[in-house]
Amino acid sequence: QVQLVESGGGSVQAGGSLRLSCAASGYTLTKNYVGWFRQAPGKEREGVAAIYTGSGNTYYADSVKGRFTISQDNAKNTVYLQMNSLKPEDTAMYYCAATPRSWLRLPLTITAYNYWGQGTQVTVSS
Repeated sequence: QVQLVESGGGSVQAGGSLRLSCAASGYTLTKNYVGWFRQAPGKEREGVAAIYTGSGNTYYADSVKGRFTISQDNAKNTVYLQMNSLKPEDTAMYYCAATPRSWLRLPLTITAYNYWGQGTQVTVSS
């Protein structure tokens, strides 16, 4: 059974940092696209960052470029999202997702992903 489990969320003040983890079980993240998505109350889910674990290529939404970094640890079968310089508008439930597809034209597209975690809450106060 494929499971993606997010952790690392919490409450921080603006300007702070958090590191989210996406750990997979029953499934290898090797040669997968792994994406981080977020959904704020009353808003649609949006793509934040993605990585193709086969090459290490990364992709970011404009709103987080220069502040967030996605990375992988193949030995731990885990993908991370380091979030720095957090803003109140980053407040949302954050989800990780994975797909074994070898190429995505738009890696931040929600419908491209097969497996999803349950999410971890990030709250940034001003």
